[in-house]
Amino acid sequence: MAPSRSRSSTRIPPCIPKRQLPPGYSDSLLFLCARRIVAHHPLPILPALPAHLYPILFQAAFLDGRPLVLRDLVAAWPFPVLNFQRLVGRRELLRDHPCKLCVQAVILAVVAQLRRELEEPGRDSSGCRLRVLDVTGVPDDPAGRAPDGMSVWSGTVALAKACVEVSKHQREFLRRGSKRHKGRSGAATAAAAPQPPGVDVHADLFVNGTSYGILRDALQTGATGPLRLKCREFQAEKLSLAGIVSLLESLDPSCVRRVDLRFRNLGLTGLSVILPHLSRFPELRSLKLQYSNVDVRRPTPESAIGIRCLAGQLGMLPSLRELNLGSSRLSGNLRQILCDLQAPLESLELAFCSLVPADLAFLSQSFHAPALKRLDLSGHDFSQGLLEPLRLLLEETSASLLHLDLMECRMADSHLDALLPTLRRCSRLRFLGLYGNSLSTAALKDLLQKTLELPDLHLVVYPFPVDCYKPEPPRRVPGSRRIYEEPMDGERLAAATAEISQLLANSGRTDLVWTYNPYGHGALDYFSL
Repeated sequence: MAPSRSRSSTRIPPCIPKRQLPPGYSDSLLFLCARRIVAHHPLPILPALPAHLYPILFQAAFLDGRPLVLRDLVAAWPFPVLNFQRLVGRRELLRDHPCKLCVQAVILAVVAQLRRELEEPGRDSSGCRLRVLDVTGVPDDPAGRAPDGMSVWSGTVALAKACVEVSKHQREFLRRGSKRHKGRSGAATAAAAPQPPGVDVHADLFVNGTSYGILRDALQTGATGPLRLKCREFQAEKLSLAGIVSLLESLDPSCVRRVDLRFRNLGLTGLSVILPHLSRFPELRSLKLQYSNVDVRRPTPESAIGIRCLAGQLGMLPSLRELNLGSSRLSGNLRQILCDLQAPLESLELAFCSLVPADLAFLSQSFHAPALKRLDLSGHDFSQGLLEPLRLLLEETSASLLHLDLMECRMADSHLDALLPTLRRCSRLRFLGLYGNSLSTAALKDLLQKTLELPDLHLVVYPFPVDCYKPEPPRRVPGSRRIYEEPMDGERLAAATAEISQLLANSGRTDLVWTYNPYGHGALDYFSL
């Protein structure tokens, strides 16, 4: 007779936190077993653990917040690559399970492993084969959203400090070795000692004035060290011109696919200094230059030269497919700026760029139009002469367009009604942004009903209906001198929201979201289109 088992023996012990796990994890017997195993530290079975079980144990340890278990798993990682996103599953899982301690545990485990390899090359018995740590795509967790979350900024600093620490340890090890081998050949003997192959860290780097120094040191001193940063996406905020150039020159050119320079009043002069340094990145597909303070509304001989220079430098980026020039005043100069591009753009963001009809007419007739997947024209006045050029542009992009932003464009019901037939021909549209326009509840309900036929549309950001505002003068936003808001009638807004929600429910489109909140939803990134 088989021994009896109590029912309690199959339960997950109470020390495991009851987190909300996605389908495919919580109902998996293997995953439930993995959660039971990682609830104990140290892992009793680690020395004899089959290699194919490491990924599922990593998933369980990360999602349950077990940094000490993660450290032990990484120290004995049996594969050459550890990729966060592939191991944890999906980006939203990383976002919903932020754990600063877990990320730090992985980094510290890699540092400890490299130190062991430096101290005793060829003698490490842990069995670790890790040579590539990929932490790209770990989403931001802004301060305050979760107490244990790691922001993209602190993640960059943690990686940079790790690179500097390992490089420093390597120098100290070589110095000690040269002292042990006294004589003129001491230093050469120590340098000739076998060095560990090291680990490449693929990461998205985010830098500002606070983190600039440590990242610069990590990129410069760690380029040939045991722990090497390989940047995939580079974002800099409020850095000096010299600082931006210094970091760009220190990046490994083979891996960079995006450069994002924010809140730096570069102007045409500053761009002419920076853009030549981008031509060393053969895989650069995305360039974001919002808030660069380019203003060419009033042509001068100097601005004409600057535009020609900008166009030529953009033309030196053969892989470029996404361009963001948001908040630059480009009136009438779009053709001249984009004329040297070697391939059509698939994502173009021109929010608040003071475009004129000639700019939209150029886009409609260019080779970019039929290739565009993402288009942002927010902040333009489509109540006047831009409406028909916009309609013609949407006609040309209708077969490819996935993401359309038309926020704060002064559109009223009549303007939306004129665009609606063309919008309905954008058969692949996934996102439509109309926030900040003066549309009524009736117009929004009509838009909803007529766009239900778009099978891929899953998110619409709509404005507060104009009939939901109180008939009172605008009032100043508390704490602001210049920003005013119109008083909202809460009951009317609730009624309008209920009507829209009911229409959605009746349609059966459970995959479609309509919201008047422009924040809190993930915008379609170019690389996810």
